[in-house]
Amino acid sequence: MADLVVTQVRSSIGAKPKHRGTLRALGLGRIGKSNTLPDRPEIRGMIAKVPHMITVDEEAEAPAKKAPAKKAAAAKKAAAPEKATGKKTAAPEKTTAKKTTKKAAAKKTPAKRAAAKASKSEESRES
Repeated sequence: MADLVVTQVRSSIGAKPKHRGTLRALGLGRIGKSNTLPDRPEIRGMIAKVPHMITVDEEAEAPAKKAPAKKAAAAKKAAAPEKATGKKTAAPEKTTAKKTTKKAAAKKTPAKRAAAKASKSEESRES
């Protein structure tokens, strides 16, 4: 069974609410967005509702993709040198030091504010 590539070519602004809902059900939401859907009667019915807003292209069914298998093989190759040497590489240590922000620095207790004020007044007297 072939798949259908549905692309939205017109805006749903000003369209009837049911037409906007149909576009959403087709997986579309803005002009230029495409979605690949199975060729089934339900999908054909939705396409028949909004033919003035979409274009439909038929796509031949492609064989299953093997991308996840390649990723797994790459992960195995990366792990293989560790097993061969018997040594593990050390992960970088994480620091948990908190950064002080201006707001946090500005929040002082009354005692700290009084001490800061006193030191400022002493500095101004000395100069």
